[in-house]
Amino acid sequence: MKKTNKEESTQDAIRRVADSVRDLLIEKNVAYGDSALGGAQVFSQVPATVALSARIDDKLGRIKTSGINDTTEDTVHDLCGYLVLLLIAMEKEGIRAAQRFGS
Repeated sequence: MKKTNKEESTQDAIRRVADSVRDLLIEKNVAYGDSALGGAQVFSQVPATVALSARIDDKLGRIKTSGINDTTEDTVHDLCGYLVLLLIAMEKEGIRAAQRFGS
Protein backbone atom coordinates (compact mmCIF):
# COMPACT_ATOMS: atom_id res chain seq x y z
CA MET A 1 0.00 0.00 0.00
CA LYS A 2 1.37 3.41 -0.99
CA LYS A 3 2.26 5.69 1.87
CA THR A 4 0.29 8.91 2.07
CA ASN A 5 2.11 12.07 1.14
CA LYS A 6 1.70 15.43 2.83
CA GLU A 7 0.01 16.88 -0.25
CA GLU A 8 -2.69 14.20 -0.37
CA SER A 9 -6.00 15.20 1.17
CA THR A 10 -7.64 12.95 3.73
CA GLN A 11 -10.49 12.33 1.29
CA ASP A 12 -8.05 11.24 -1.42
CA ALA A 13 -6.26 8.99 1.09
CA ILE A 14 -9.60 7.41 2.03
CA ARG A 15 -10.34 6.74 -1.64
CA ARG A 16 -6.87 5.27 -2.21
CA VAL A 17 -6.96 2.96 0.80
CA ALA A 18 -10.59 1.91 0.21
CA ASP A 19 -9.76 1.16 -3.43
CA SER A 20 -6.82 -0.94 -2.26
CA VAL A 21 -9.04 -2.98 0.07
CA ARG A 22 -11.64 -3.37 -2.70
CA ASP A 23 -8.98 -4.55 -5.16
CA LEU A 24 -7.63 -7.06 -2.62
CA LEU A 25 -11.12 -8.48 -2.00
CA ILE A 26 -11.89 -8.81 -5.70
CA GLU A 27 -8.48 -10.39 -6.39
CA LYS A 28 -9.02 -12.97 -3.64
CA ASN A 29 -12.61 -13.58 -4.76
CA VAL A 30 -11.40 -14.32 -8.29
CA ALA A 31 -8.66 -16.62 -6.96
CA TYR A 32 -10.70 -18.46 -4.30
CA GLY A 33 -14.34 -17.98 -5.29
CA ASP A 34 -16.89 -17.02 -2.67
CA SER A 35 -15.14 -19.01 0.05
CA ALA A 36 -15.54 -16.23 2.64
CA LEU A 37 -19.30 -15.91 2.18
CA GLY A 38 -20.25 -19.40 1.07
CA GLY A 39 -17.41 -21.74 1.91
CA ALA A 40 -17.31 -25.46 1.30
CA GLN A 41 -18.69 -26.10 4.79
CA VAL A 42 -16.99 -29.48 4.93
CA PHE A 43 -16.07 -29.28 8.63
CA SER A 44 -17.90 -26.17 9.75
CA GLN A 45 -21.59 -25.54 9.22
CA VAL A 46 -21.68 -22.08 10.81
CA PRO A 47 -23.11 -19.06 9.00
CA ALA A 48 -20.71 -16.74 7.17
CA THR A 49 -21.09 -14.07 9.86
CA VAL A 50 -19.80 -16.45 12.51
CA ALA A 51 -16.95 -17.74 10.35
CA LEU A 52 -15.90 -14.20 9.41
CA SER A 53 -16.08 -13.12 13.05
CA ALA A 54 -13.64 -15.92 13.90
CA ARG A 55 -11.26 -14.77 11.15
CA ILE A 56 -11.54 -11.19 12.45
CA ASP A 57 -10.73 -12.43 15.96
CA ASP A 58 -7.63 -14.20 14.59
CA LYS A 59 -6.42 -11.02 12.87
CA LEU A 60 -7.05 -8.94 15.99
CA GLY A 61 -5.17 -11.52 18.05
CA ARG A 62 -2.19 -11.26 15.72
CA ILE A 63 -2.23 -7.47 16.04
CA LYS A 64 -2.58 -7.70 19.83
CA THR A 65 0.41 -10.03 20.00
CA SER A 66 2.66 -8.30 17.47
CA GLY A 67 1.43 -4.71 17.54
CA ILE A 68 0.98 -2.41 14.58
CA ASN A 69 4.17 -2.34 12.54
CA ASP A 70 5.60 -3.18 9.13
CA THR A 71 5.17 -6.92 9.73
CA THR A 72 1.45 -6.60 10.53
CA GLU A 73 0.51 -4.12 7.79
CA ASP A 74 -0.92 -6.97 5.67
CA THR A 75 -2.85 -8.18 8.72
CA VAL A 76 -4.48 -4.76 9.09
CA HIS A 77 -5.31 -4.75 5.38
CA ASP A 78 -6.82 -8.25 5.68
CA LEU A 79 -8.80 -7.12 8.74
CA CYS A 80 -10.34 -4.27 6.75
CA GLY A 81 -11.30 -6.76 4.04
CA TYR A 82 -12.87 -9.16 6.53
CA LEU A 83 -14.90 -6.32 8.03
CA VAL A 84 -16.25 -5.44 4.57
CA LEU A 85 -17.09 -9.10 3.99
CA LEU A 86 -18.81 -9.23 7.39
CA LEU A 87 -21.04 -6.32 6.39
CA ILE A 88 -21.92 -8.13 3.15
CA ALA A 89 -22.63 -11.37 5.02
CA MET A 90 -24.83 -9.52 7.50
CA GLU A 91 -26.82 -8.04 4.61
CA LYS A 92 -27.20 -11.47 2.99
CA GLU A 93 -28.28 -13.05 6.28
CA GLY A 94 -30.66 -10.19 7.01
CA ILE A 95 -28.83 -9.38 10.22
CA ARG A 96 -28.56 -5.87 11.61
CA ALA A 97 -25.54 -5.11 13.78
CA ALA A 98 -27.70 -4.85 16.89
CA GLN A 99 -29.05 -8.37 16.33
CA ARG A 100 -25.65 -9.95 15.63
CA PHE A 101 -23.61 -8.26 18.32
CA GLY A 102 -26.24 -7.59 20.97
CA SER A 103 -26.00 -3.81 20.85
